[in-house]
Amino acid sequence: MPRIMRILHRTEYRYDRLVSLNPHRLMLRPRDGHDLWVDDALLTIRPRAELRWSFDTFGNSIAVATFADATDSLLIESELFLRRYVTDFSFKPDGAHICPFPFDYTDEERRDLHPYLGLQFPEDADILDQWLEANFVDRPGGAFHFLHSLSDSIHRSLTYSSRDEMGTQTAAETIFRGLGTCRDFAFLFMEASRRFGFAARFVTGYLNDLNAGRDGAADAEGPVGGGATHAWADVFVPGEGWIEFDPTNRITAGGELVRVATTRTPSQASPVSGSYVGAGAVFLGLTVSVDVSEAERLP
Repeated sequence: MPRIMRILHRTEYRYDRLVSLNPHRLMLRPRDGHDLWVDDALLTIRPRAELRWSFDTFGNSIAVATFADATDSLLIESELFLRRYVTDFSFKPDGAHICPFPFDYTDEERRDLHPYLGLQFPEDADILDQWLEANFVDRPGGAFHFLHSLSDSIHRSLTYSSRDEMGTQTAAETIFRGLGTCRDFAFLFMEASRRFGFAARFVTGYLNDLNAGRDGAADAEGPVGGGATHAWADVFVPGEGWIEFDPTNRITAGGELVRVATTRTPSQASPVSGSYVGAGAVFLGLTVSVDVSEAERLP
């Protein structure tokens, strides 16, 4: 049975005087698939905006908002009603579809996956290898179990710390600091997976933290990343396709993760981006809130 969810994502910018808003790029609507059905998507923007929808190079839904009126605030509120289905990968030791590790992508797969294979920061390779040698010691033979153990190693070895500043740490920065946000953990996992020959991509979305753990994840103290947008990674496993790994919460292929968009790099996955013009105007602050709830039925 699917989980019926309502997600309310509210973003508000405030300025000390009237400003003119340049076009804003919005990445807020999930793309439907066999594991996620969007039944309704409502978008409220104040001041009034004209929207132009398109798909980016990854097939994500993008809305560009243009504004005519000056304002001292910008409110963007996305309300989603969706059904989330959980994929049963049935990863049993004697499963018929277990992908071994090491493995080889087919020539066709490698051609399609090429953008997701190489390190984004090749200069981090030595630091990454040293960290993996010291911290990633349990390396099972199956690809899925190998990746699951890698995710656990990141979760176990590093400390989660929220950060309001924009941007994502490199793998080397996260290793040196020993801590990071969900997007830092996701990117470190991506770079580490790529180091072992896997194709990996960045995922932005939401965390249903009300019932986390039902799909085999989350520590006893509960998941982190709720109340805001969340980030994790996808890895392409031959014979099984793209599989979600959230090293922040030790969630693997779980229905608690609600995908909005997938990209090659973290910087391409900003939910809202834009700018403003105003002589002497001062940006007063940004407020973001995300509320995820499970509903008994759709509206």
